[in-house]
Amino acid sequence: MRSLLVALLVAATPQTPAQKAKELSGQKAWEELYLAFSSGDATAVPPEQRAGVSGALVKGCQALLKDDAVMAYSLGERAVVFQESAPALRCLASAARKTEQRAAAEATLVKGVTLFPKDGAFPLELGKLLLEEQDSAGAQAALEKVPPRSREAAEAKKLLQQARQQTLQEDSARAEASRIEKKLGGSPSRGAETRPASAQAGDDSTVVALETRPGMSVRTPRVGFESGVNSLGMRVRANSRYVITYFNNDRDFAQRAEYEGRIVEILDTAHHFVQKVLGETREQPVTVVLYTSAEFRVVFGDRVANSVAGIYKTNAIHINNAAELNSQNKATIVHEYVHAVMAEICGSGDLDTAFLPMWFSEGVAMFVEWKYLDIPGPTPDMMEQIHALLSTSDARVMSLRSMTKIPPIRMGNAGMAYDISGLGVKELMRREGAYRLMTLTRAVCRGRGQPSFEKALLTHYGMTMDDLEKEVEESVQKR
Repeated sequence: MRSLLVALLVAATPQTPAQKAKELSGQKAWEELYLAFSSGDATAVPPEQRAGVSGALVKGCQALLKDDAVMAYSLGERAVVFQESAPALRCLASAARKTEQRAAAEATLVKGVTLFPKDGAFPLELGKLLLEEQDSAGAQAALEKVPPRSREAAEAKKLLQQARQQTLQEDSARAEASRIEKKLGGSPSRGAETRPASAQAGDDSTVVALETRPGMSVRTPRVGFESGVNSLGMRVRANSRYVITYFNNDRDFAQRAEYEGRIVEILDTAHHFVQKVLGETREQPVTVVLYTSAEFRVVFGDRVANSVAGIYKTNAIHINNAAELNSQNKATIVHEYVHAVMAEICGSGDLDTAFLPMWFSEGVAMFVEWKYLDIPGPTPDMMEQIHALLSTSDARVMSLRSMTKIPPIRMGNAGMAYDISGLGVKELMRREGAYRLMTLTRAVCRGRGQPSFEKALLTHYGMTMDDLEKEVEESVQKR
């Protein structure tokens, strides 16, 4: 009788999260396991159970890595949320590489190097990744961190020789470029070394962000060689990340060098900042066209010129009023660079606007811009406008759904539309962070709109658009 009572009590006791994860893992019910732990705050799970949940998710990641890398990535992502263990980070990095998320793979491997300095696998794989990206200096810094007595040491030693040889060749090329430029009467811009760059080739990929690769050697951005001229009479300067074009406007050699140097510096900042916030960056170079106010007006017309500081269109960033670079230009470049990243994730061109809601595309860019400007969201003046609107009877915050196909710039109050879009993304970031946001983006884009954004939102966040609209309105009322 007593044993029967004990059995009944055990059966009636609800499963702990760790027990549920172990059971689903044992059944190889990977999709059910993911859905069970795909949303919510990891801190809601007792600390002593998080390792168990993470371990079960890692098993799913490893099991699906070969045949379903996308689901493996999702499982690995959640495993890391519950516990940043070495197996979780390794599987997430492998899945990120298999799904062509190279920036996410790099960020994960860097975290592994930092958290597990005695594990040679993390610096070895990071070194391989950076060599593929032709970042010999970064690869050298990574490979030097492989412990000499680890099983990865022999392979790392061979790759380290390769990285050092490539670095020596690059240094030799830079020295020759500097010698030639001095002979021609030029001089490197302040705070940077001269480095070859042309419309056909060039490379600034040895720039290493301190925040991105902690504890590794850092090379400062190189300004590059003198630019050329295209068939339209515009100056053109290119490297592995950007193709920069602008009209000369009577700048002499020194002025061009200074202007181009500042542009490269701003673009490098945008590249690393977007990677830091979203865990993503561009794989392919993006064209950046810089206009004076008058030039922008001629190309895009009065209405657009009076409304926007920049546009991303067909694989190119177009910046308005860039004759003199100021804080607004810099924030605009960061904003538009986000669009360039999102477009590439969705297949390049303007496919992000074809598959993703307009408010979501603009909201991601607004959120990153706010982070860059170090502000919490809309300006106080805009918040006053929104609160004034809500104070009227039956009034509600501008609907995100109303901007599914209509871009914010075409709404009656474009400024408010952009800010409401940004608040929508801010709520998603607050809930689950950047990994989940980018996972949602890929799910919609890779399926070319199938599943729909609303179905993907329900799958990855466990919420509907109505839920999100309500959260945005509540966040506005709290401010």
